[in-house]
Amino acid sequence: MRTHYSKFATALTIVLVFLIIRYPLGMESTEDTPYDFQDNELNAQTEYAEDSRDLLTRFNSALVNLSDVSKPAVVVVSTERTVRAQQRRSPFDFFRDDPFFRDHPFFRDREPEEREYQQRGLGSGVIVSDDGYILTNHHVIAQADTINITLANEQQIPATVVGSDPNTDIAVLKINAENLPYMEFGDSEALQVGEMVIAIGSPLGAALAHTVTQGIVSAKGRSDLNILGREGYENFIQTDAAINRGNSGGPLINMRGQLVGINTAIASQSGGFQGIGFAIPSNMARSVMESIIEKGRVVRGFIGINFQPVNETIARALDLPETRGVIIGDVVSGSPAEEAGLQSEDVILEFNGRAIESGSEFRRSVAEKAPGTEVTLTVYRDGSEMEIMVTLGEMGAQELAVADQETLREVIGFSVTELTDELARRLRLPSNLEGVVVEEVDRNSPASENGLQQGDVIISLNRRAVSSVSEFNEVVGEMEPDDVMLLQIVRDNNRFFIAFEIRSS
Repeated sequence: MRTHYSKFATALTIVLVFLIIRYPLGMESTEDTPYDFQDNELNAQTEYAEDSRDLLTRFNSALVNLSDVSKPAVVVVSTERTVRAQQRRSPFDFFRDDPFFRDHPFFRDREPEEREYQQRGLGSGVIVSDDGYILTNHHVIAQADTINITLANEQQIPATVVGSDPNTDIAVLKINAENLPYMEFGDSEALQVGEMVIAIGSPLGAALAHTVTQGIVSAKGRSDLNILGREGYENFIQTDAAINRGNSGGPLINMRGQLVGINTAIASQSGGFQGIGFAIPSNMARSVMESIIEKGRVVRGFIGINFQPVNETIARALDLPETRGVIIGDVVSGSPAEEAGLQSEDVILEFNGRAIESGSEFRRSVAEKAPGTEVTLTVYRDGSEMEIMVTLGEMGAQELAVADQETLREVIGFSVTELTDELARRLRLPSNLEGVVVEEVDRNSPASENGLQQGDVIISLNRRAVSSVSEFNEVVGEMEPDDVMLLQIVRDNNRFFIAFEIRSS
């Protein structure tokens, strides 16, 4: 009974305290009370809503102003090139592809006709100086015969290629114009995940030129995506600002109106935008641009080691405290690495005090430094860490990143592209074959006259194996006019040689 009373007394006390607080003595409970909690809360909510609307209105106005200020610096990049293709003259020509019929007299003399047609391309670009320098993607202008720029005022101006670098997918164009609106560079390293950005470009065609999309920075430092191939330097900004075909080469812009990225690619299962776009950081783009303008090519640092990422098994075998860094396989003789004292089995943990998280990150970190730069490597050797200073050398010339790209094709009379898995399947080649694929052959070139054909796979040049376009161009870059070019070719699973003299440009 006492327990029930205690509970009742406690409950009654709580009720009385509440009534005293809610209705103080001497004050009647009416709707006209001078201090009404409900009305005060409603007033606060109203003020909050008004503040929110004002904030959203000002934010919206800021986005509108940002778009208006940025769009004049964004251009449409239109390209055109002449493509030569064989055209069958009759349905019977289909059988020429069959080895059984290939040598039959009926088919032997019926060579397919070759015809020309114009292939057009479209992308975007951004003006970065008032005297007409423009940044875009290498893949937007690759192999183009003519390039035209359409400004925001719809004025069309022809452009020339100052230089182009497939390993970063950056190209620098120039138009003859002055006092142009241009976009200032921002610091892409300062970008934060979650930061708002806008993208401007020409998705799906010129009819949608200067389309503005808005999103956030979804991630930074995306690499190992194989977007740029084995030779590429990937360090992408990921964004959910909508990017589609035609946006390539256009700017990614921060809320200060600064260029922080060059939009390059999307990850998509449907071919359309699915919320995952990638942009080249502005710091990388600016470095490549300045190197091309000042030196006519991209200059990269060189250390001289072969390495691989450290995995869990390697870490256990070497008693590493963490699974990170890269392990040196061998050191190139006479290289900066050898001079600095680096050894096989050394594990490089840090580059200038920054932890190495992947092999591609280490490779990019070296390449981004200028030759002659002294860097500090934190190295794990025989159970202890040490710091080793290395003065970087210069990486071998990247002939695809030199000025006047058309000169190379004019000299050798044909162009090549990477041998991808897809191309290997289409050409019915062994999966382990390494080389480059002949993309186009100029009709009147020595290469064509000596039998080189579109689709041929070049596996060696002048007795040197080539497994990538950069290796092929490195060998070509060492040749002089009137030198003989000796190509080892794979065609229809047969290997043979073609030789001819290269001509002056």
